[in-house]
Amino acid sequence: MTSIIGYMNGALGRALRFVLGVALIAYGLLVLGGIVGTVVAIVGLLPIALALRGHCVLELAAPRSTRAT
Repeated sequence: MTSIIGYMNGALGRALRFVLGVALIAYGLLVLGGIVGTVVAIVGLLPIALALRGHCVLELAAPRSTRAT
């Protein structure tokens, strides 16, 4: 799981999340339309925001490693 998170936090993973967000916004506004399209477009902002911040949603589900002292 940590290798996936590492990949998604890298440059290519961040770019893919940004493109996914733009695609969701375009699909929601141009194809679906209405309230459903607006909701999909708003959800598309999440991958863009996380890509700009440099974090991945999977980090919330991954177990935290503990260091023995």
